Amino acid sequence: MARYEMRKFVAPEFIFGIGARHRAAFYAQNMQARRAFVVTDPGIVAAGWLDELTENLHESGVETVVFDAVTPNPKDHEVMAGAQRYRDEGCDVIVAIGGGSVIDCAKGIGIVSANGGHILDYEGVDRIPRPGPPLICIPTTAGTAADISQFAIINNTDRHYKIAIISKSVVPDVALVDPETTTTMPPYLTACTGLDALTHAIEAYVSTASSPVVDVHALAAIRLIHANLASVIDTPQHIEGRENMALASLQAGLAFSNASLGAVHAMAHSLGGYLDLPHGESNALLLDHVIRFNFSAASERYQHIAGIFGVPGGDERALGAAIAALRQRCGIADGLAARGVTRGTIDELAPHAERDACLFTNPRRASLADIKTIYAEAL
Repeated sequence: MARYEMRKFVAPEFIFGIGARHRAAFYAQNMQARRAFVVTDPGIVAAGWLDELTENLHESGVETVVFDAVTPNPKDHEVMAGAQRYRDEGCDVIVAIGGGSVIDCAKGIGIVSANGGHILDYEGVDRIPRPGPPLICIPTTAGTAADISQFAIINNTDRHYKIAIISKSVVPDVALVDPETTTTMPPYLTACTGLDALTHAIEAYVSTASSPVVDVHALAAIRLIHANLASVIDTPQHIEGRENMALASLQAGLAFSNASLGAVHAMAHSLGGYLDLPHGESNALLLDHVIRFNFSAASERYQHIAGIFGVPGGDERALGAAIAALRQRCGIADGLAARGVTRGTIDELAPHAERDACLFTNPRRASLADIKTIYAEAL
């Protein structure tokens, strides 16, 4: 008879489907919002999604203050500026509309507005004493799943690495997952975020904290991404493919938010913070190399993934090659060297990766020397 380890599973309320974004005003009213702090970025403003949101909120009697000074890989000083503005404007609810950078910045603003101090004070697991204000998230990418996760990733700009904040306190109150908002993503962003979701699903499935509930979501996400990612890059307006990718992101998020991640993300956080590379791109460039390193420690699970990729009975080389082929098919070519990483850079990157919280649930223990070797193989 099977015996399972005790596991918790945390997820916010979410609505999935075309038109979900239009429920923001309803939830804001339920939260008795009077003045919503809307966090976004210039790309979302240009795409028209912000105007639509603020119009809906105004029609419901909710005032808005817009904070759109968010860049890719959200910076600590952006969080602090947003928290100051939130307090100065007397806001009472946060609404985030954008990709993972926007949503993580919004989470950080909530943390600081409720607890004071500096956002970097909260690095690590369960270090947030008081929950932030209500948070409504409308993701416009299909990959990060920041809209449902227990994670917030913020760039420490002084030390050039990303910190991971992991706490139930940063799980949004509601996520409005509307696949239609992802149709304005350019192809390369679609590729990067899709491969981010794939990395979430694979790392959660092989995590030492996985569970039967996590496995259901992780495997569903892997199947959806394998079947749909290339087609939505080729045909950005293909709404059925966009729906499937948004669902994959959601399922992968439910998986990794509860099982955590592994060496790919630990190394990608360091890499993205140091070079300001897109997070999904960083993951994509490392994933097949980490799989080869990890394979022996979770071979049965990796073989299951290999079967989904059409290489049943595959070993670490076959699965790694299939992942690398998908990355290249999606337009993410070359390696870390083409992005400015040298062997000297690796000495800067590896110590931050070794201390990242995501490394603790990697299926194989990775030493500092191992991390340096994986980075070198990805050059």
